Amino acid sequence: MMTKMSPLIIGTLVFFQQMGDVVKDLTAGTVGGAAQLICGHPFDTIKVKLQSQPAPLPGQPPKYAGAMDAVRQTLAAEGPRGLYKGMGAPLATVAAFNAVLFSVRGQMEALLRSEPGAPLTVNQQVICGAGAGVAVSILACPTELIKCRLQAQSALADSASTGAAVKYGGPMDVARHVLRSEGGVRGLFKGLVPTMAREVPGNAVMFGVYEALKQFFAGGQDTSKLGRGSLIVAGGLAGGSFWLLVYPTDVIKSVIQVDDYRNPKFSGSMDAFRKILALEGIKGLYKGFGPAMARSVPANAACFLAYEVTRSSLG
Repeated sequence: MMTKMSPLIIGTLVFFQQMGDVVKDLTAGTVGGAAQLICGHPFDTIKVKLQSQPAPLPGQPPKYAGAMDAVRQTLAAEGPRGLYKGMGAPLATVAAFNAVLFSVRGQMEALLRSEPGAPLTVNQQVICGAGAGVAVSILACPTELIKCRLQAQSALADSASTGAAVKYGGPMDVARHVLRSEGGVRGLFKGLVPTMAREVPGNAVMFGVYEALKQFFAGGQDTSKLGRGSLIVAGGLAGGSFWLLVYPTDVIKSVIQVDDYRNPKFSGSMDAFRKILALEGIKGLYKGFGPAMARSVPANAACFLAYEVTRSSLG
């Protein structure tokens, strides 16, 4: 009887082990995401303000002369809270976002392993990151739209073309307005194409660089003994690689998501790309790049460290 039951027992044990791994990844991803958001959101606010400010009229200076000018104007007009504007939407979903990112990556790791516990190659981690990017794009798009609308509204309000721009009271107000006046649920997924074009290659490179650096610091594929300093460096540089690769795509995503619904400037991603390039040149695709990189390194260092420490503490 025991011999006949053994495959069933083994299958059951494997199932519960896999479920345990999912729970650990969900928990560790949540903690990592919270650390990333708290550390990086002010930088992200400045990035979006610079990305979404209207092109100045001929002979007129832009609203913000640069990142530090945007910080000064934001603090003067809105106080320190202005740097955390739009944080409600990602904070409400950060658990789901990072839980999905790390749990999907974990499940893809399990599929690619030759045997349980076997380390993966850098190329395999690239595949896992790309798969996780596909999954999180669906969740990221409406969250990013709400966040960008809140972060950019003060910059857009001063534009002559958007003088009647909608003023939002908070994340739920943005969601209600979009659902009621911008095509319902479909309106919340405005910018999905550039979101996926950012998340899929970005996460593929980020997780690949993270694994490559960990293996470099460890001197081999066994990275389980790495100290926190190595994890911080690997996580920070991996996050930086994300933005180095996909930053112009993020600019296109932001301008599409804050574009006026009734009088749009852009008909789609390629139209936005062409118009930004024609009006502002290559530098228009890198507006806010400094704050993005300044945010990315410490925020992702915090995220990966919090994830690894939490995951390790859970066994």
